[in-house]
Amino acid sequence: MSRVSLAEQLANNAELWLRQDNVAEGTALPERSLATRFRVSRSPVREALQILAQRGVIVARPEGGYAVSAARDNANEPALPPADEDEPIYLKIAEDRLSGALPERVTENELMRRYGLTRSQLGDVLRRITQEGWIERLPGHGWQFLPILNSSAAYDQGYRMRILLEPAGLLEPTYRLDREGLVKCRAEQQALVDGAVEWASPAQLFDANTRLHEIIATSSGNVFILEALRRLNRLRRLMEYGKAVNRSAAALRCKEHLTLIDLLLTDQRDAAADFMRLHLRDAAREKSAKQSGLSA
Repeated sequence: MSRVSLAEQLANNAELWLRQDNVAEGTALPERSLATRFRVSRSPVREALQILAQRGVIVARPEGGYAVSAARDNANEPALPPADEDEPIYLKIAEDRLSGALPERVTENELMRRYGLTRSQLGDVLRRITQEGWIERLPGHGWQFLPILNSSAAYDQGYRMRILLEPAGLLEPTYRLDREGLVKCRAEQQALVDGAVEWASPAQLFDANTRLHEIIATSSGNVFILEALRRLNRLRRLMEYGKAVNRSAAALRCKEHLTLIDLLLTDQRDAAADFMRLHLRDAAREKSAKQSGLSA
């Protein structure tokens, strides 16, 4: 089990950018311009370039620095949505909040100084965090981080609630299959199984998996089931970021997601409900074993 380092995430983001923008072979990649694009210092950029060189995505230039390689992977962009360019800073703020390095209340000036951001750059990050529900603006001045699941007992209770709630949602009389949404989720899960799970950031993994579960909850037609799941996901988001990612276990859960989706797409709701219960139970057992470092 390992965390994706800042340099590794930068390398992943840069590789996706090179694919998406079809950056020409031989294009120079100065450290300074990459640091500006991804809003980080030059030190992690230097490490990220070394990682990309090892992958064959870029090559060293005789005059120094790196350029886009002719041998880079020109395959189609995977179905998993790319990470935002502010992902490294976003994850650093999440890490600092979890560790207690950031207090409950902060000001924009404090955050700009701490992370070396402009007001515009910080605004982008704060909008994302606000939309995800773990910070809110205070009346008049400053920001306040919102409560999260911060104990192993609460985390386990959250999974037990999901075991009770989500399978039941599949059997609601108001259930209506969101075929289009499930097909899109299936493409994301397949991309993860096909290799993206090895490099996806904690945020990308969390978003892909919660997107699937929330689409299924939406299909239940029961607004209380959906809202309960959304609230729980907001509360557990940071705790998920704080855990080391077990890549092999994550790949297994994604394969289970594919099975679940296929059951729903073939209208086997009873079987899907049973499978959902087992899927959540096994995920709860696997993740509960990793919570021993958290406060009780």
